[in-house]
Amino acid sequence: MATGVGHLAVAAIDFGTTYSGYAFSFKSQFETDPLNIAAKTWAGGQLQSLKGPTCVLIKPDGKTLETFGFDAETRYSQLIEIGQHTKWYYFQRFKMLLWEKAINKNSMLADETGKMLPALTVFSLSISYMKKDMESMSTKQLCGIGPDDIHWVITVPAIWDDSAKNFMRLATKKAGISSEKLTIALEPEAASIYCRHIPVELDGTSGIASSFRFGKKYLVLDAGGGTIDTTVHEVCFDGKLKELYKATGGAWGGTMVDKEFWDFIAELTGKDSLHRFKKDNMEDYLDLLRDFEIKKRKTDSNSQGLVTIKLPLTLMDIVEENEGRKMKQVVQSSRYAKMVTLSGDKLRMEFNIFRSFFKQSVDNIVLHVKHLLSEPETNGVDAILMVGGYSESPLLTETIQKEFPRMKVIVPKDSGLAVMNGAVIFGHSPNLIKERVSKYTYGIDISEIFDRKIHPSEKLEKTDLGDMCRDVFDLVVKSDQKLKVGEPQFEGRYSSVAVNQSVVALNLYTTTNKDVKFVTDIGCKNIGCIDVPISGKGTGRYVKVRLYFGGTEILFECEEESTGIVTRNVVDLM
Repeated sequence: MATGVGHLAVAAIDFGTTYSGYAFSFKSQFETDPLNIAAKTWAGGQLQSLKGPTCVLIKPDGKTLETFGFDAETRYSQLIEIGQHTKWYYFQRFKMLLWEKAINKNSMLADETGKMLPALTVFSLSISYMKKDMESMSTKQLCGIGPDDIHWVITVPAIWDDSAKNFMRLATKKAGISSEKLTIALEPEAASIYCRHIPVELDGTSGIASSFRFGKKYLVLDAGGGTIDTTVHEVCFDGKLKELYKATGGAWGGTMVDKEFWDFIAELTGKDSLHRFKKDNMEDYLDLLRDFEIKKRKTDSNSQGLVTIKLPLTLMDIVEENEGRKMKQVVQSSRYAKMVTLSGDKLRMEFNIFRSFFKQSVDNIVLHVKHLLSEPETNGVDAILMVGGYSESPLLTETIQKEFPRMKVIVPKDSGLAVMNGAVIFGHSPNLIKERVSKYTYGIDISEIFDRKIHPSEKLEKTDLGDMCRDVFDLVVKSDQKLKVGEPQFEGRYSSVAVNQSVVALNLYTTTNKDVKFVTDIGCKNIGCIDVPISGKGTGRYVKVRLYFGGTEILFECEEESTGIVTRNVVDLM
């Protein structure tokens, strides 16, 4: 894995479902104060934050970036007003494309109007914007620093599969960041590392410092916009962390709450009216979304009275035109008539209605955490560390505290920035994680001598070497296996079988099933081919192959026996 060693600065891109941002620190700063981290301030109207919306606007040629973040929202709204938006490509909240979907370098992505572009283009242009913006910002702070002096870190959910992580590496490379200058960081790990560095004097009454002493075990709940990412860590004697249980989670993040809210608005206004409103009045649509986002982050279970949402006049006009009656009459005739009122442009709802938007998301999170804490590997966990933007919602944090009264629930200040800042620290010190747990079982496709007692006849293959059994799943790593970072989990010896052979191809398979004998078994999936280079000519040229699964990506190392040449690289799964 690439590291930040030898570079003058480390920059981290936190690529989120709803919000993204970047942060950086110089090596000299990190050595004296690891928390001396700079970040861009994003501005949208009157709103300022250290992250901007994950929105990208691409010019009509489908290749050139126009802008990203709040500026993309504003510019696209302007294009709608003059009727030119259909020629442009506008994407928002597109990160979830990589969740539980088969994805490769040729995957396509639909924009807001249904036009298609390669997903790799959309992701790479977004990363390119933040890369160039960060380089410009860093040079203003320290003269003489160049692009070659920066090591990059990009964050991904720990629950993503290997191909999704590899896709982000390809997108980052296409954005102009070489593999040698890139480290992939897992989001809950980055947040955990950040919280380990919060000094005691800033701890207050949150209990952060005491929860990170030697021997402590805690659950990291990374609640983002798209996914909920959970992992369990133990603090080792040297202050480093080891994972006790494999990363798990699901698509229960803040966008699930947003969907429930929009379903509610659609029921009040009618789906056709809401669709037309979003299509023709993007700026007002974004204002409504931002208003709801503020309510999500501020409303708690102690809130009194009604929750108020300001409805855009353009939406009410569209409803009146479509329904033939005033918006107030539409509300009064709905099934929410006794729980919702409209006064002017202010939609006031009972608190129980507002809380219902969170129910599906929160119920899934609570159920998952309960299941996780019932596993033998999590015995001794006495704290839940909540990070991610969604953790800023009082309704979520209060529910976790209520459902797990025996746990110390820790929500650090600026929990939404924990991943981004932790990724910067991880880039400077990539060895802070010493052990992980494998989420999958991995194997290599091999042929072995046919044994009629154990091998099915349909797998028999006649070769010059005799009867062989094909499609054998040669176990490399088991699911739930503990993986020491920096140590190989597998070593095999392979030889050339052809005179002019230049590579030994090893097909890598993965499965979640416990008992797999053949790569053709149900649930077994080919995730890529490892092309092991081999020099010279002739048969019988041997090479040792070592596979490392303990890092954030799968690495391979090959050593030619005849020359001693060693090659090491990330396994390409695209």
